[in-house]
Amino acid sequence: MRIKKTIFFFFILALLILIYLIYIEVYKKKKSENISENINEKILDENTFSSNTIKDVNYISRDTKGNEYIIYASTGEIDINNPDVIYLTSVKASINLKNSNTVDISSDFGKYNTKNFDTIFSKNVIVKYLENKITGEYLDFSLERNLMVISRDIVYTNLDNILVADVLEMNIETKDTKIYMYENKKKVNIKNKN
Repeated sequence: MRIKKTIFFFFILALLILIYLIYIEVYKKKKSENISENINEKILDENTFSSNTIKDVNYISRDTKGNEYIIYASTGEIDINNPDVIYLTSVKASINLKNSNTVDISSDFGKYNTKNFDTIFSKNVIVKYLENKITGEYLDFSLERNLMVISRDIVYTNLDNILVADVLEMNIETKDTKIYMYENKKKVNIKNKN
């Protein structure tokens, strides 16, 4: 009877060890599959993100009037929700207007629409045209509307004057310019350099 109990005990013990080993193998396999899936997802996420970023961006566009718009940036990131929009860093642009001189623009950041060429420049915006220099923090440029609106801490300098204002609007084609303050009570500050 004692031998039967011993055999039965070893049989149960062997069965438990076998079940335990099977459990371990299944657990390891499942864990390995989960790790593999996580790695694959991470690789896909990284590839999706990296394919969204472009280095050394360069766009050249011309409108029907013959105006040329060239924009450069150190990096660009395509908007996932709107592939026509690209977010730029370290931006430089040249606007070569037909029958006029070149306008150069630079800024830390930009938002460029590849469909209509509208561009928003932001942070440390500098516009140079002939002997004129305009600095500000925000510029909305549109070839389609023939409009350039510079705002936030505007300083306009030329050979004779320094002008401080809130907003400068310029018709790109006619060069008609409006310079004003947001508040009616405040006045545009003009200083003569001479």
